[in-house]
Amino acid sequence: MPSHRRTGLLSVRPRSLASITLTCCCLVAAGALTGCGNGGGGTGSTASSTPTAPDTASFSGAPPSALASSASSAIASARESASAAASSASARAEEFEASVSAEFERRTQAAQNALKGVKGSGNAVSDVGMTGIPKAQTGGVLAVLVTITNKTSQKASYAVQIDFEDADHHVVETRYTGAENLEPGKKEQPIVFSHQQSEQNLTPRLAKAQRY
Repeated sequence: MPSHRRTGLLSVRPRSLASITLTCCCLVAAGALTGCGNGGGGTGSTASSTPTAPDTASFSGAPPSALASSASSAIASARESASAAASSASARAEEFEASVSAEFERRTQAAQNALKGVKGSGNAVSDVGMTGIPKAQTGGVLAVLVTITNKTSQKASYAVQIDFEDADHHVVETRYTGAENLEPGKKEQPIVFSHQQSEQNLTPRLAKAQRY
């Protein structure tokens, strides 16, 4: 009889130990899942939907080669664009200078043609005045500011001849200028430059002024 009770006791204990072990494992697993959720009492699904941004201050090392290549290409493109813009601006400046020079030559030729055949000093000397420009402002070049004022009641054009004379009143150089389609009461102020050496002591003189 005693041996029979011992056998019954042994047959019961393994099942009890297995049940306790299973229960502990479930509790541990449940605790692990709860701890992995958010660590602060929230649900696991909420934590996974809002990941924390990486700390970029901790990054180190050189950027990927593809990124470096892209940046280099962008810099080169910007430099090429700037160079092209500078070249374009220079070209426009040259074109403007050429157009101004062409316009100056055209007006000079128009004034010279208008003065052909004019005897004496012309009919518009009283409409023209001259003011010398200091050489300090012209880089040592002799220059004269010519003021042409239309004192009539009608639109008119003007042709002006300036002679540069030396100390003996000999004409060393002759220059022409003028104004076209000047409204009544309006004025223009072209500048006439001497092409002679700056060392020469020349005096500008209003030789002719014709209204036409």
